[in-house]
Amino acid sequence: MLRVSKLVKRFGAVIAVNNVSVKITQGEIVGLIGPNGSGKTTLVNLVSGFYKPDGGRIIFEGVDVTKKGPDERLKLGIARTFQIPRLISNMTALQNVTYAVVGSRRFGEKKMTLMEAAAEALYYLDIFGLLRKRDVLCRDLALYELRLLELARALATNPKFLMVDEAMAGLNPAEADSVAKLVQRLREEFKLTIVWVEHVLRVIMRSVERVLVMNEGRLIADGTPQEVTRDARVVKAYMGERVVV
Repeated sequence: MLRVSKLVKRFGAVIAVNNVSVKITQGEIVGLIGPNGSGKTTLVNLVSGFYKPDGGRIIFEGVDVTKKGPDERLKLGIARTFQIPRLISNMTALQNVTYAVVGSRRFGEKKMTLMEAAAEALYYLDIFGLLRKRDVLCRDLALYELRLLELARALATNPKFLMVDEAMAGLNPAEADSVAKLVQRLREEFKLTIVWVEHVLRVIMRSVERVLVMNEGRLIADGTPQEVTRDARVVKAYMGERVVV
């Protein structure tokens, strides 16, 4: 479904993504891990179109999207969430998700009315248990609710390929486990292909089938959770931290 070939991104003298190549197969749920500053989010920004690469190519379902912007990639089915939720704070939860439906390719194709878009947005809010929060302004929502709303908004764009960027950051263990179950549910019920960036290793290692590990801008390991935890390069990258499966 996705093929990244020799991707490079520089910020001045810093090479944030250094000659990274990877393939993601349709239907996979893949973890993307690595120490802080390893290039994970930069890679997500490149694939989603928020950054332009300095080298390499990005092919999605056979289409070269390297030079396409975020909106064009969204219409092709590439969606993502953000480490820091990028919701419109002075709009309600319902308005935020309705906006996502309106901005998706389906709005133009099906000639949906705003009322129809709002009705569909309620469906996505319900999936994440947010119906009772539909009229609450985003600035008044708790962090856990904001994380769920980010996922609801991404799902509302009708994606094929979803990148989840640290959806469990700042959450307590029970909330993190709840988010993990929801991400897995999205893959199963909506037939999504998911790349999941995460620092909460105890959860992601038991939630994905395959793990990509980055360090200093490079991809240093690609395998099952059990395989990467035994990889000497991964152990060294985490400076001896125990990677729990």
